[in-house]
Amino acid sequence: MTTEPAGLTVLVPCYNEGAQVETAHGELVEALKEVGELEILFVDDGSTDDSLDRIRRLAETDPRVRYLSFTRNFGIDAVMAAGFRYAGRPWTVQCDADLQVPPAEIWALLDKAGEGYDVVFGERRGRRDPLLRRGGSAGLHWAARRLFGIDMPRGASTFRLVRTGLAQTITELRLPWFIPAVPLVGARYAVTPVTHRPRTAGRSKLRVARLAAHSFELFFGFSWRPLAAVYAAGALGGCLALVLAVLGYAGLVGGSALAATQLLLTGLTVAAVALLGRYLHRLLRDSARLRTYYIKEANVPLRPEDTLTGGLPGPPPPARAVRRNA
Repeated sequence: MTTEPAGLTVLVPCYNEGAQVETAHGELVEALKEVGELEILFVDDGSTDDSLDRIRRLAETDPRVRYLSFTRNFGIDAVMAAGFRYAGRPWTVQCDADLQVPPAEIWALLDKAGEGYDVVFGERRGRRDPLLRRGGSAGLHWAARRLFGIDMPRGASTFRLVRTGLAQTITELRLPWFIPAVPLVGARYAVTPVTHRPRTAGRSKLRVARLAAHSFELFFGFSWRPLAAVYAAGALGGCLALVLAVLGYAGLVGGSALAATQLLLTGLTVAAVALLGRYLHRLLRDSARLRTYYIKEANVPLRPEDTLTGGLPGPPPPARAVRRNA
């Protein structure tokens, strides 16, 4: 039995989704017509098509529509951070504009949350994505759990319902992934099955290079195991080099064996330097003062630090006034 939530924000990420904006709005409104306190928050991630124009028109006719538009494309992590920061209802559900998970499935998340959970992830049944993407996602989750010891809720996807306050707490930590951050902070979570359907418009914005980079962010952002492996390899390499040096001095090991060992140790050193550089990059990124995103336009009150102008709007002054004040 479904229960009307106290208030719900639907976070809809948009990047060149112009063909889907009205469709997503229509299906969301129809599926959630029983929700009294409904907010649909579009976050335009620097689209270069007419997505923002379409969102503006929707906002003019539907007071439930809110929107944020970035100064450029900052990526899905920035979209989530901004969306959760400006969500105005106690609960927020993330629903992609491609609608591969039907908006009606939001009620499945709401029902599960009613059992006392802070976060409910949708698990896509019969996922209708290309084989490469499905295989890559499965391999990524397996490696995260098995090789790197990261607590990843099984089957969790970006279609999720979360207490807005908790989402804001997690995004303020500036962790590279949201899913493993949920168990990391001790939030109560569950995973429930949802329907998944093929994409009917547009193309996926995730590419192989981006997926690979996202994988590194997960592995090195939530696990210290690679660094521990470097320490162990360094210690073993040092011991091996010492033993071989003694054996070589004693004439018990030939020159070819010493050369091969030296080559192996050089390779391990290069790999270790690269790995340490990746962790150094993580530390520098976490300490950077550049914000995750900057907003150029919105129909909600903005915090000054989220804008390029520090919250001081206004067009350039007329040239005549500039000359008069010069």
